[in-house]
Amino acid sequence: MPPTPPLLTTLEVARILGVRPATVYAYVSRGLLSSHRNASGKGSLFDRAEVDMFLAARKQPTVPGIQTGITLIRGGKLLYRGHDAIQLASVASFEEIVSLLWTGERAYVDLPSDDTQRRLAEAVAAPLPAIARHTDRLRVAVAALAASDPLRFDTTPAAVTSTARALIGTMVDALPRATRRAGRATGPKSRKAVPTAPVAQRLWPRLTTRDATPGDHNVLNAALVLLADHDIAASTLAARVAASTRAHPYSVVGAGLAALDGPLHGAASGLAYPLLAESMSRPDPIGTIADKLRSGEPIPGFGHRLYPDGDPRATALLDIMGDTRARSAAERLAEIMRTRSGLRPNIDIALAALTLEYDMPAEAGETVFAIARTAGWIAHALEEYNDRPLRFRPSGEYVTPAPAESGNGKER
Repeated sequence: MPPTPPLLTTLEVARILGVRPATVYAYVSRGLLSSHRNASGKGSLFDRAEVDMFLAARKQPTVPGIQTGITLIRGGKLLYRGHDAIQLASVASFEEIVSLLWTGERAYVDLPSDDTQRRLAEAVAAPLPAIARHTDRLRVAVAALAASDPLRFDTTPAAVTSTARALIGTMVDALPRATRRAGRATGPKSRKAVPTAPVAQRLWPRLTTRDATPGDHNVLNAALVLLADHDIAASTLAARVAASTRAHPYSVVGAGLAALDGPLHGAASGLAYPLLAESMSRPDPIGTIADKLRSGEPIPGFGHRLYPDGDPRATALLDIMGDTRARSAAERLAEIMRTRSGLRPNIDIALAALTLEYDMPAEAGETVFAIARTAGWIAHALEEYNDRPLRFRPSGEYVTPAPAESGNGKER
C-alpha cells in the first residue's frame, strides 16, 4: 500500500502554484481547492494530490486560445473596449455599455421589449411554482422566445444586435413585479414602468416593492454596468461554445444562463446574502465568520483569483451605494477577512449589500447578474460568429484502465 502523500501548508501550496497565500485562500473561497483545519485550528492544510491535479489543469490548455477585443482584466483594472469599467459605472447607462460592448461605440440605444414576446414569456413562465427563481423564469422565457422567432438563425451582426436588444428588454419586462413580503415594511408600490425607460428603472420594481429615488436607480444601473462582462468567465465560455456551433442568439443566452446557475458563479451573491444579513443582526461580526469557519465552509463574498489585491467592482459598487447600513456591515466583514487571511471583498458581497439595503430577496443579485451578463454573452457571440466554427473540441484524458485487447474473438 503506497504511503499517503503529506498534507501541505498554505505557504507550501502558494510556493508550488507560484502565487501569494491570499490567492490560495481565494481559490478555496471559489471552490477550486479544498482545505482542512490543522490540529491546532490555526491554519489550513491541503491534499498534495489535489494540489498537483489543480496545477496540472492550469498548465494544460483545454480550449483553443480565445482572442477577444471586448474585455481586459489586468493590473487590478477592468476595461471594456479599452474604457475603464469602474469609471463608466458612475457616468454611463447600462444601455450605453451594451452599445459599447456590441459595436465598440458608446451610444445610448433603447432596449425595448416586444409586446407579443413579453406576453408569450409571461404566459410560459406563469405555470412555474412560486418557489421558482427569476433565473428559472428567464431560462423558460428565452427558450419560448426562440421557438417563436422563425428568423432566429440569422447571425449577421445587424440581426443579432436587433434580436438581442429586444431580448434583453423582454427578459426584464416579463419578470413578475415584486410583492410585499410579510413582516417587512415597504414604501408605496412603484408606479408602472414606462416600456422605453432605462433598464435599471424597469428592473427595479421586479426586485423590490420599495419606491426608488433617482439615486437608487443609479446604484442598480452601476451594478448592471459592472457585471456586463468579465472576459472568459464560465458562463461566457459556455456562450461562446454555443456560438461556435452557430447556435442562434437565444441559445447563446440559454447556454450562458445554464452555466450562470451554479452557486460558484452567478448565484454566489445569494450565498453571501445570509452571511451579511446575520452579521447585521449581531453586535460583533466576528461571531458570524467564526460560525462559518466552524462549519468548514469557505467564506462567501471574499477572494477572487483575478484580483489578488481586491475586486475593483466591489469597491466601486459599495462606494456608489453611499453611507448605508449594509455597506457598513460589508466593510466590517471585509476588514476582519483582510486582517485574518488577506482576502478582499468581491462583487458577490457588494451585490448582497445592495439587495439587503433595498429590501430585495436573496436571489435578486443573481437576477441582476443574469440581465447584465446577457449583454456580454451577445458581445462574445458576435466575435465567435466571425471566427472559425466548431473551434472548441478538447480531448479528454482517459484515466481508467484501458480495455483488454482481443483477437479472433477471444480475450487475451
